[in-house]
Amino acid sequence: MSEVEHSEDPEPSERVPAGPLLVPVRSGPAGCSARLFRTPLGGRTAVGFTSAAGLAATLGPDHACVRLSEPALRALVAPLGVTALTVDPQFAAPGVTKTPRDDSSWRTWDPRHVGVLRVAGAAAVISRINLLIG
Repeated sequence: MSEVEHSEDPEPSERVPAGPLLVPVRSGPAGCSARLFRTPLGGRTAVGFTSAAGLAATLGPDHACVRLSEPALRALVAPLGVTALTVDPQFAAPGVTKTPRDDSSWRTWDPRHVGVLRVAGAAAVISRINLLIG
């Protein structure tokens, strides 16, 4: 039997420590927390970059990060059920951008209108029940 060479294998069978990683974080009221991302198939994954240039090219130059080792990052996200770790991803979908609010948009609503709809809907249901009961 011949020995299989794994140099061209895109997913090596052995885990090799990646060294110190720059982990994207977001700030919150209790400090910062590691950002989790989705794989193309929808699974959750932690992400780490080996260089600041790679992080800036993928997520933007103003993205906050902390330096963690690969085992520390795995230990940090393990309680959340995340077992996948992606090192130096080449692509990230752009984030949602906020657009200026247009007051003529159909999406603008007054919270008081919800009560009006609820009352009008209840009145319609009661009138139908009255028709059925007679």
